[in-house]
Amino acid sequence: MAERYPPLNALRTFECAGRHLSFVHAAEELNVTPGAVSRQVKALEEWLGAPLFRRRHKQVLLTPLGRSYLQSISEPLERIASATERALRQDAERPIAITCYPTFALRWLVPRWGRFYDQHPEIDVQLTTSLQPVDFSRGDVDAAILVGEGPQSWPGLDAVKLLDVSLFPVCNPVLCEGPDALRQISDLKRFTLLHGTPRQQDWQRWLEFAGVEDIDANSGVTFDSLNLSIQAAVEGLGIAIAVEELVSDDLAAGRLIQPFGPTRRSKRPFFLVYPPDRLRNRRLRAFKEWLCAESASD
Repeated sequence: MAERYPPLNALRTFECAGRHLSFVHAAEELNVTPGAVSRQVKALEEWLGAPLFRRRHKQVLLTPLGRSYLQSISEPLERIASATERALRQDAERPIAITCYPTFALRWLVPRWGRFYDQHPEIDVQLTTSLQPVDFSRGDVDAAILVGEGPQSWPGLDAVKLLDVSLFPVCNPVLCEGPDALRQISDLKRFTLLHGTPRQQDWQRWLEFAGVEDIDANSGVTFDSLNLSIQAAVEGLGIAIAVEELVSDDLAAGRLIQPFGPTRRSKRPFFLVYPPDRLRNRRLRAFKEWLCAESASD
């Protein structure tokens, strides 16, 4: 079936040359050289097995076949051009679609959102949150903010590192005051450990990293989001393992403190992930540049 269709570039070049009856004028419209126009037309003639132009000194004339062929293809090519313009216009009007984890959205992205709109008031963004794998083949997501071990985690996709993931215990400062204060790791036995889905292994990994063996990493309360476990820590209900990059505002404001170390660096940082062809979208490029600048400032 593919042999029924000539090369589109050659077809477009012939239409332009036939409309102008000039390879020079066609070259000016297409922003190529007259020699390139001549080669494209020659390729189409060889594909058809018949001449489309009579070439004379400084002049070209359509053959009867060329005249008939030009009349037949001009309207379909114009319809293709119009349909393409409409598609590009519709794509330019729709918001860029970004998805990320709920806690990342609430604690890192949304607080910085105003700065993006200050720089790009003309760009609309549709932000969704999900813990599920992203299926870019559906076409309803332009980019996602995910954690992974590197670009190899997403074959066929581009991935730009945004933030490292540093983890340590956090709690309300009140828990570190008074005679029963939380002062050292061994004191964790007397306090409630707070867990957040989907990072339910964070306490286990942190205790192993800290070399602690006599504390039950599975004890305590589990919430259905990391954000809820952090908020529970803010309210003084216990101690959570938090991602430093997501609680920096709480630490700066004194709502949370790090009672002790050590800090464990995860091997799975945050990345902006997207199909390579989506970056042709000027608005997504602007969002990526802004996101990288924000993460660099952190």
